[in-house]
Amino acid sequence: MSENQELPPLPDDRQTRNLKRFGIGAAIVAVAVVGFGIVSRNRADHALAETASTASTLTVTVVHPTKPAEGGDLALPGTIQAFNSAAIYARTSGYMNRWLVDIGDRVTAGQALAILDAPDLDQQLAQARADYQTTLAQESLAKTTSVRWAGLRKQDAVSQQEADEKAGDYKAKIAVANASLANVKRLEAEKGFTILRAPFAGTVTSRSAQNGALVISGTAAAQPLFTVSDNRRMRIYVRVPQTYSGQVRQGMVVKMTLPEFPGRTFTGTLTRSAGAIDNASGAVLVQVEAPNASGELKPGAFVQVSFPLNAQSGALRIPASALIFGADGTTVATVDPSGHVAMKKIVIARDLGKQIEVAQGLKTSDQIVDTPPDAIQAGDQVKIAQGAKADDGRAS
Repeated sequence: MSENQELPPLPDDRQTRNLKRFGIGAAIVAVAVVGFGIVSRNRADHALAETASTASTLTVTVVHPTKPAEGGDLALPGTIQAFNSAAIYARTSGYMNRWLVDIGDRVTAGQALAILDAPDLDQQLAQARADYQTTLAQESLAKTTSVRWAGLRKQDAVSQQEADEKAGDYKAKIAVANASLANVKRLEAEKGFTILRAPFAGTVTSRSAQNGALVISGTAAAQPLFTVSDNRRMRIYVRVPQTYSGQVRQGMVVKMTLPEFPGRTFTGTLTRSAGAIDNASGAVLVQVEAPNASGELKPGAFVQVSFPLNAQSGALRIPASALIFGADGTTVATVDPSGHVAMKKIVIARDLGKQIEVAQGLKTSDQIVDTPPDAIQAGDQVKIAQGAKADDGRAS
């Protein structure tokens, strides 16, 4: 062999080079795996952050305040009272002999309702009559004496002083007799009160009288034995808020509904107004009268009274579900163009049930959160739900 001819590599050198190549390949694969894992982890973290951010942002539905096309009706609660109602008390003490009418009975003016037994009063009346008879006898004797002494004075048989004394005694006896007669008449009047009578025609709406019960008059604990109400015509009292007091007027025809008559409407006429704002309620008390020939309107019942009104200038309507009640009063949550929440305090003009009429605090351009969550606060970032539109103050 020549000197320049290369010798074949030894087996150990070939294995070494193969190991080096394998190691380099493994290192490259390891680096690739680690790089892929880091990239995947970064992507996952970024996606998780985006998901968390999206989850933490509230998605809300918004509505816009709307102007009412017409005023509609102002519905307010009222209380029905009988046109006339009287509680019947005992004017004299005694025992209930018997009661003659019960609840629901129709009575006429002056009709007897109950009869009392008053044995003490009977004895007082008998004694007063006897005293009156005594005073009459004394008066008669005094008259005879005065006449006799007046005759003796003409004969100068007695002095003028003595004659005047007899005449004065006669006048005193007349006064005593008159006082005794007045006492008799007083007790006779009290005796007449043992029969309780209806003051006017109407219906008996309460009875507490019980046969044999002791009835005591003139005490704070005395209870009415009967109540008589004239239900042929009813009075309905309603408190109208100051905001609307200028729109209700005498002669206005109103509609009324009662829960016990669903679907039915009763008609009444506004007849009187207090003409003053009550400091406690901030409302004007008005009176509505309604006929009640059928007796369906009951004293003490609550009724919903609807007053026809014109649209109020500047009023806006929003759904009642948008209201937030808190320590600061009644507010709504609005969303500004940047997607942040701002709280606005409002003044409610009237409650229309599903809708609220707002007098102050809102504009038609405001985006109001409908059905806001309890945790919503001013400054929160929110997202408006796609497809949320305003339609007459309701979100679609």
